[in-house]
Amino acid sequence: MDLFENIRESIRAIKSNLLRTVLTGLIISIGIMSLVGILTAVDGMKNSLNQTFSSLGANSFDIRKKYNSGRGNNGQGRTDKVYPDITYDQAVKYKELMEAKSQVSLSANISGATVVKSVTDKTNPNINVIAGDEFYLSGQNLNLERGRAFSNYELELGSNVAIIGKEISDKLFPKTDPINQYISFLGRRFKVVGELEKRGSSMGGSGGDRMILIPLETGRQIPQQGNGTLTYNIKTSISKPEELTYVMGEATGVMRNVRQDKLGQEESFEIRRSDSLIQSLNEITGYLKVGGFIIGFITLLGASVGLMNIMMVSVNERTREIGVRKALGATAMQIQQQFLIEAIVICILGGLVGIFLGILMGNGIASLIGDGGFIVPWIWVFVGLTICVLVGVLSGYYPAHRASRLDPIESLRYE
Repeated sequence: MDLFENIRESIRAIKSNLLRTVLTGLIISIGIMSLVGILTAVDGMKNSLNQTFSSLGANSFDIRKKYNSGRGNNGQGRTDKVYPDITYDQAVKYKELMEAKSQVSLSANISGATVVKSVTDKTNPNINVIAGDEFYLSGQNLNLERGRAFSNYELELGSNVAIIGKEISDKLFPKTDPINQYISFLGRRFKVVGELEKRGSSMGGSGGDRMILIPLETGRQIPQQGNGTLTYNIKTSISKPEELTYVMGEATGVMRNVRQDKLGQEESFEIRRSDSLIQSLNEITGYLKVGGFIIGFITLLGASVGLMNIMMVSVNERTREIGVRKALGATAMQIQQQFLIEAIVICILGGLVGIFLGILMGNGIASLIGDGGFIVPWIWVFVGLTICVLVGVLSGYYPAHRASRLDPIESLRYE
């Protein structure tokens, strides 16, 4: 009985016990599905978030007011330092000093939970209102679906004009062109001059789809709640990414001078480059992969125990068959090989089903985070198949070895 005959005999044995084979393969499928599914979901989420962060540009960095992680008293008798807001004059001065080497965009968050009304409808209170200058759209990689950007006249005088996101347009103007229509929010009436392209969901939100952009000067004229002041965000973009580190160093010195941070004193602002978000993401997804692999491995460990138990039952049921084969000249190695191949074939069949279900499950989970496209993680597919073979060998070895050691005379007497 050669290897191919053993394979054919294993397949015949599987067909003759189809229900048991299906149940055994299902155990393996669940284990492989959990392993491949979790790792596919991590890869899918990473791909989606990478696309989101990459759209912010790898040749830019942001300057914002520094915030403390704690609030108020830190529990040790000291109070966290409160850093001053970045004022309009400071932001403008920085822009003037850096504009020869880079493109500087200024913006301010006006409101994060705004209700926007049209003549006939209104939105939920989840609209972000942002005031930006002439470089805001290009700095944030936002494109217009229709309409136009703000004119210099509107930017300088602070006109009541707005560029709205796709979700706002679909809600307030589902059947009409939003351009040149009027909307109301924050106690003012604005004329819509542009509509942003749809960006889709990212990290659970809707990005630019729920955003309204107004001129920076207009935002400065809107009364603020609470302390009544705005803090400005600065985005600096350069044409040569390889010079980013150098420009960031220069920007730090310029901003310290603008903010009048004393020598030896820490900065009262934060500088963060866009690709640092990707680096942080890679670290997080690395931990998620390790955790997912451990969970999948534990599930497969349980599946292998179940497979070994079922193979032991199979050996007991086929004791007389084993005796007949040995009586006809089959060696212990051939008997062992037959049961081992049977366990491996069952694992591979179950693994293929588990891989298919795991890819679907992983992409489904990843789609909840963002639209990163359907991915097939070929590395994890091959890893999953390799693990299936290993599980088949480990789970089938002891039952196969036990079958090969059976005495042919006692086996023929077995009822």
